[in-house]
Amino acid sequence: MINKRKPIPKTQREISIEQQEPYTPPSGAPGFQATGNPNNASSVNRAEQTSFRDDTTKPYSIGIQDIDEAVMYYFQNIIKPYVIQNNERIPVPVIYGSPEKWKSFQKDGYYRDLQGRIMAPLIMFKKNSIEKVRNLTNKLDANNPNNVAVYGKRYSKRNEYSKFNLLNNVKPEEEYYATVVPDYINITYDCILFTYYNDQLNKIIEALEYASDAYWGDPERFKFKATINTFTPTVELSDNAERIVKCSLSMTLYGYITPDIPQKDLNSIKKFSNKTRIVFTLETIDGSTETFNANVNQTVKQKGGLAKVIDSVNVVNNITISNVNTTALIYANTSKAIQATTVTAPNIAIFAGAFLTAPAELPATSATSFSFYVNGQLMEPNTITSFVDNGGGTCTLTVNTTNLGFTLQPTDEIVAIGKFA
Repeated sequence: MINKRKPIPKTQREISIEQQEPYTPPSGAPGFQATGNPNNASSVNRAEQTSFRDDTTKPYSIGIQDIDEAVMYYFQNIIKPYVIQNNERIPVPVIYGSPEKWKSFQKDGYYRDLQGRIMAPLIMFKKNSIEKVRNLTNKLDANNPNNVAVYGKRYSKRNEYSKFNLLNNVKPEEEYYATVVPDYINITYDCILFTYYNDQLNKIIEALEYASDAYWGDPERFKFKATINTFTPTVELSDNAERIVKCSLSMTLYGYITPDIPQKDLNSIKKFSNKTRIVFTLETIDGSTETFNANVNQTVKQKGGLAKVIDSVNVVNNITISNVNTTALIYANTSKAIQATTVTAPNIAIFAGAFLTAPAELPATSATSFSFYVNGQLMEPNTITSFVDNGGGTCTLTVNTTNLGFTLQPTDEIVAIGKFA
């Protein structure tokens, strides 16, 4: 029996692209290129997608629950509130005030356990408000984030210390991780302390006041600065009711969140490594080679942590060239830039220079040995009709204005770079 595949509905983007008609510029219009519909191009760059397989560091994300857990961790493991009752040290339990628990506490003035007994002493807290902070950082665009933060990994298996690596001058590879900058928020918590006696309540208030203006949270995870400004202790004693000794306070945590959503990973490079060693060879006419190594101990620090191998500070010659055809090497390394002395409309430019004669074993110098720029823009090979050496120290460039898209003017700046004598 043939399985009929259920049709998949088109997305809103696919429907939108079908309705678009790309602009087609007139033939030869300067400054335009017929590229078709730009929305059809994929927005994902595979070069920026790095695998996290066998990597102990996973993509970074932090949410509101992490901040709640930081408050709970600090209460239970750092402050460790306690009271003295009947000469015994009793730890004070800390619970998160779910809506049902908070409503019960506000209604009765105390909280009961499942058996109906009053739980005292007790600390209960809950979130009250979340306020966005707009004066710190900005990810620029939530759907297309470009502002990222970079942090390095201190140790990995690829950076293990080895005497063999030390003897061979092998430098460790440094791994870096990038994540979009977080959104900074201020979270306000309402907290209620409940005890049997005033002296017990005072001890807990003293502990919380001392912990104010510190960074709360698990040292192995995330920490946030917490502030407590006002404590409001009250003692209530009503007819036919329990004696209530409690204190209410408002606590503010200055936090940040980077949610685990696809939008934050659209343009961020999540993982990359620094330069370690780059080795490449330059073949010569007689078969000898010259080897270059990238110097990882450069004196000039490059931006972004990536070495520029064309920088003379970062590249050193480690092997002396021997048995090299010096004439061919000089010709290969020659690249002079000369500006046209005369530009004649519509397509002629004259240069004060002569062709460098190529060695017998290399192709003769021609127009393909040069690159041409008009007002700083590269002229494609199909725009060059001819470039000849006139003799007497001048060269003439003829341009195909149809392929170029415009005509030359006497005020244009035309530069030729290549094998000039």
